[in-house]
Amino acid sequence: MKYENAIEPTQEQIAATLGSAEGPIYMVNLLKYREKAEYPDGRETSLTGREAYDLYGAGVVETLADVGGSVVFGGEVTGLLLGEVEDLWDDVAIAMYPSGQAMIEMFMSEKYQAIHVHREAGLAGQLNIATRLKGALAEIAAQK
Repeated sequence: MKYENAIEPTQEQIAATLGSAEGPIYMVNLLKYREKAEYPDGRETSLTGREAYDLYGAGVVETLADVGGSVVFGGEVTGLLLGEVEDLWDDVAIAMYPSGQAMIEMFMSEKYQAIHVHREAGLAGQLNIATRLKGALAEIAAQK
């Protein structure tokens, strides 16, 4: 299995994710940070990539809440139990968006646009895996 970290999705990836069935989207984020933050505007900084991304992450918690979403999980990758990859990601985060439309609203908001620069500065790359609850898990979630 080949994988390639990226910073931004392609238009095709956005359309495929947002064009699928309605309902909540649980986005699994596999994050790889730069050793030192690199801001697109060239500003000097002493921040590490993780520190810059943490600024972004704090703002994402707020912008997700604004559209009815939430951070479901966030944690540091500590090892690989099964399988093999050349280089592990640094962190994993799971965000819940109530719908594809909510995701678009968040990305287009002024608040999100203001914090996005920290994401770009901090990330070396990432994988985003869009998931949806199904079967028994969806039924349990619907009861909450």
